[in-house]
Amino acid sequence: MELNTNASNSPNPNNAGYQQLLAQISGTFSQGQARAAQAVNTVLIDTYWQVGQHIVEFEQAGQQRATYGKALLEDLARDLTLRHGRGFSRSNITRMRLFFLYYPICAKASHKLSWSHYVELLKLDDELERGFYEKQAIAEQWSVPELKRQKNSQLFLRLAASKDKAGVLQLAQQGQMLEQPADLLREPYVFEFLKIPEPHQVSETQLETLLCDHLQPFMLELGKGFTFVGRQYRINVGGTHYRVDLVFYHRILRCFVLIDLKLGEVQHHDIGQMNLYMGYFAAEENTEGDNPPIGIILSRQKDELLVEYATYGMNSQLFVQKYQLYLPDREALKAEIERTLLEAGQ
Repeated sequence: MELNTNASNSPNPNNAGYQQLLAQISGTFSQGQARAAQAVNTVLIDTYWQVGQHIVEFEQAGQQRATYGKALLEDLARDLTLRHGRGFSRSNITRMRLFFLYYPICAKASHKLSWSHYVELLKLDDELERGFYEKQAIAEQWSVPELKRQKNSQLFLRLAASKDKAGVLQLAQQGQMLEQPADLLREPYVFEFLKIPEPHQVSETQLETLLCDHLQPFMLELGKGFTFVGRQYRINVGGTHYRVDLVFYHRILRCFVLIDLKLGEVQHHDIGQMNLYMGYFAAEENTEGDNPPIGIILSRQKDELLVEYATYGMNSQLFVQKYQLYLPDREALKAEIERTLLEAGQ
């Protein structure tokens, strides 16, 4: 008997029931893939930790073994590669050893991060700095390239340099907490991802365009919770048109964040103009459940005294912050933090 292969017996791809079935199967498969990948990652993290444990315990078993040093790792790399193939280079074995030393209790190593994340974290000798990036990578679900970028931009050092001892320790133990508008701020913001050659100068419009063209790294620099609303956002006050350079909405703090870019030093009228923008958004753009807007003026330079006087009695959610196009000096930032901890009796 000949089978009927008429196309009319095939399900209509536009049929709602078929589309629902297709979506269910696809969703189930994707979830299964994600669970499988997570399971593999968990086993891999635990296995590498145990390998590191074996090496360290072998080294600590006696003075003679402790003197093996570099030769031990080279021998292990050679012999384990012969037995198991890739994955046991000397550099990787060195990382496994460090992994155990930095995380002597396996449970302290989060399975929410991949081994590639830990490879980046293990490059940091400072426990406070390493702890911050680990907590922040988990909280903000950073990819490995995002983690690298934040490390290279010295995010921890920039945030910690403006805090007291308690603030530095809290930052290292908990990551950056977003509970109030001031928690959003960084000083300075760093736009090295724009790759503007020094000493090349750009206009405010060009800078704004470049930031919008590199929106993903820009939002990574701004921090967690930002969603882009628009650029040159037009508002009308008393028949006069104004434009806010950049408008975001912060989904955690539930408020608009207005950003104005300045190439030179901030003037008092720039602050007054931002205050006007904030008043407009509070009255005209906010909807039920929105908190008062936050205003941030980003400038290459700022006179602290002028900012203090110009904002006197003004909205406490208006901030003037510095930005720079190139990476800050790491050693200077680190020295500042060490001085803070030393003065506090750390």
